[in-house]
Parts: sequence; C-alpha cells; structure tokens
Amino acid sequence: MTSLPRAITLAPQSPPQSQPRAPAAARRGARRRARREKITAWAFIAPSVLVILGLGIVPVIWSLLLSFRADDLVTPGRWVGLDNYRALAQDPNFHTAVGNTLLYSALFVPLSLMGGLALALALNRRIRFIGLYRTLLFIPFVVSAAAQGVLFSFILDPEFGAANSLLHKLGISPQGFLTDPDQAIHLLVLISLWSGVGFCVVVYLAALQDVPRELVEAARIDGAGRWRVLRHITLPALTPVTVFLLLWQLITALQVFDLVYVTTKGGPLGSTTVIVYFVWQQAFQMFTAGYGAAAAYVLALALLVAGVALRVTRRRQGRVVEGALR
Repeated sequence: MTSLPRAITLAPQSPPQSQPRAPAAARRGARRRARREKITAWAFIAPSVLVILGLGIVPVIWSLLLSFRADDLVTPGRWVGLDNYRALAQDPNFHTAVGNTLLYSALFVPLSLMGGLALALALNRRIRFIGLYRTLLFIPFVVSAAAQGVLFSFILDPEFGAANSLLHKLGISPQGFLTDPDQAIHLLVLISLWSGVGFCVVVYLAALQDVPRELVEAARIDGAGRWRVLRHITLPALTPVTVFLLLWQLITALQVFDLVYVTTKGGPLGSTTVIVYFVWQQAFQMFTAGYGAAAAYVLALALLVAGVALRVTRRRQGRVVEGALR
C-alpha cells in the first residue's frame, strides 16, 4: 500500500520586531538636507520672483497710488484723492475714447469669432494641401501689430497706396481710408480681423477634434442635416471654447494700442482714439500721469467686470448642461 504524502507544515514565524528608531544624528542630517534643498530651490526661483515683483505687483500698486495724485513724474506731486476720477467723468475726450473702444470691440469680437468658426468648419476636412491653408491663415497672427500697421499704412495711403490705385482701375473715386474720420475705425477693425481671425481658427480647429464622432454619426443616421448637426451637436460642444475666445478677444480689443499708434495716432479728429491710447497721451504727451493712471484703472475695472460676467455665465451654462444630462 502506498502511503499518503504528509502535509508540509511551516514553522511558526516569530512576529517581526519593531525597527529601532533612527538616531538623533540621522534626523538632524535629514533636516539639514531638507533645509539645503529649500535654499537651493529658492535660489533658482528668486530671479523670477524678483522679476514678477518688480515688473508686475510693484507697478500695479504704484500706479494705483499714482491715480490719486496730481503728478507729472518730474516735479513733486500732490494728493488729490478722487479728483482724477471725477474729472474723467466730465472729460469729453475720455468719453470719445470710451465710445471708440466700445465700437471697435463691438465690431471686432463677434466678427472674429464668427469668421474663425466659419473658417475652422471649412478647414476641418480632409482635402489636399489642408496643412498649407491652415498655415496661411495663422501666419498673420504671428505678425506684430506694428508691422501690420506699417504694411497697411502703405497699402491704404490716400495718394500712393495700392488700394486707391486698384479703385481707380475699377472706376471708383479715391478714398481717404485712414485719413477719413468715417472710415478709419472700421478699417482698423478690418486690419485687426486680418490677424485676429487666425487665432480663433486654430482654437476652434482644436476644439472640433474633440466633438464626439459617435454623436455626429448617430444624428446623421437619424436623418439630421449639416445645419441640425451644427446647431444641436457641434455648437453646444464648442460652448466652453467660445466663452474663452469671447473673453480673450474682448480683452484684446479693449487693450488695442500699437495698431492705433502706428497707423492713425488717434486721428483723424480723434475718431480712433481708444482708451489705452488716451492713457498714453495723458501720461507721456501731456505729462498728467496721475490722470492717465486713473483712466487706466477705469479700463482695468471694465476688464475685471467683463471677466467676472463671462465666468458667471460659463458656470451657469455648465450647470444647465449638467442638469440636461441628468
């Protein structure tokens, strides 16, 4: 008879003994190493911190204090409190600058968003040379506003520009363009659109890649046309990107300066004087730096209000979408 194998039993293991605590010298060495690491880290980031403080926070605080003073940056100033802000409320030149800025923003922001979305939808296809087309649309965005101003100043010159030469061949009378008070601000918007649309195109193209393909295919199977797919699937999916672009383009429009400075210098007859150019005039042409700082903080307050309003709107839209999904 064969005997059954015996069960293998393991000897009971003794419970693991607790590790002895590190000696006090080892703990002190660890603390010294941690302290040296912190000092090394701060040594690396200290230049950046100094730059941020010197070029960011300190000028903001200094300009805020300057807005409550009558100061020309040369002679000793004096404290005037809210007088600069009261003067802005009664200054017709500032009212003109605000109106021009609002008109520029009201034209530039929606046109850049609609143009960017339309071009992004057109370029979101598999066609030949699609990469070339996308690159050509984005190139104007990387061109500086100063270079754009110089280029279009030559093109739109009333006497020697290529635009009037072309109009002459078409039998149309020459135009004043940037020297015409009725045309100047609208032409600045067109110049800005030439470069600003490219940024919107790139952002919208990236967002279109994230639109769920299965939803689009399901809608098409159910008989939805291009317009219904765009309205009920694509546009709702692009809402967060649209809010971001709306805020970005609004801030860009409210801060326009270099294009105005290179092309029109605020003219003709103040028709293109925007808020930032008004601030520059007050601070560096008329040497009323305190008054200019007050105007700058009015613009900063407007930007803050716009940013908060768009953020609140985005949160509400997100809650509506979450409620619909539930």
